[in-house]
Amino acid sequence: MANLKEIKNRITSIASTMQITSAMKMVSAAKLKRAQDALVQMRPYAEKLHEILGNLSATLDLSENAFSEQREGKKVYIIAVTSNRGLCGGFNNNIIKKVNVLLNTEFADFDTKVIAIGKKANDSFKNSEYNFRPDGIGKAEDMFNDLTFNRSSETAQYLMDEFMAGNVDKVVVVYNKFINAASQEVLTEQFLPIVPNESEGANGGGDYIFEPSKMEIVEDLIPKSLKIQLFKALLDSHASEHGARMTAMHKATDNADDMKRSLTLQYNKARQAAITNEILEIVGGAEALNG
Repeated sequence: MANLKEIKNRITSIASTMQITSAMKMVSAAKLKRAQDALVQMRPYAEKLHEILGNLSATLDLSENAFSEQREGKKVYIIAVTSNRGLCGGFNNNIIKKVNVLLNTEFADFDTKVIAIGKKANDSFKNSEYNFRPDGIGKAEDMFNDLTFNRSSETAQYLMDEFMAGNVDKVVVVYNKFINAASQEVLTEQFLPIVPNESEGANGGGDYIFEPSKMEIVEDLIPKSLKIQLFKALLDSHASEHGARMTAMHKATDNADDMKRSLTLQYNKARQAAITNEILEIVGGAEALNG
């Protein structure tokens, strides 16, 4: 009977876990809808502006657009974008693995610093030699506690100021691009310097009439585009997080249901065996008395 009690306690525990994972799945689904709506509204605008920025950069020389300066220096910032919370499958681990690959391969010989956006990336790199927490961008977990364009703009502006001051030669962003609720793609996107569109400008014979002047566009459009580019990456990561968590909780609920079914079958077999043993003991005792 002790074995039956143990199995029954496990069934009760799994049923409670199923309630929690199912509730978390519904919460993530609601948050995913809001995050996906924000991303769908932003992504076409951000991608078109980024395309225009690439075309514009191809027509400018370094004196007109310092953000496109390709430097030989080896100072690199890697912006690792993760979430503040776990329970979302491989969402965070994929980013951390990708950053470690970059540190050990492409940027192995560079003076590389990792700037974490999200608590999970910060926890992973806070004790490493690559960790860098500048005062200009606040705490790692603050960004996703209140994700707004103004907050992300402060980080983008800090990165632009560092690049213009010569404190960094390249900035890359590693984040999860949202594809659908069950699928995310880890992207490594160069933030600075701006990569010109090689099919346009001097290389492709592009011819543009600028209105207002070219310098006004450079001073206004390029910083704005860079800020939007970073904000889009954060929105992608935010939507991907909720999609990954919803999928993880869905699978956890299904696995718990399978375990519950298996344990219920095991419990019924053990209970039937216990009843059979009791009947055998009663029959054996009655025969002994009759004998």
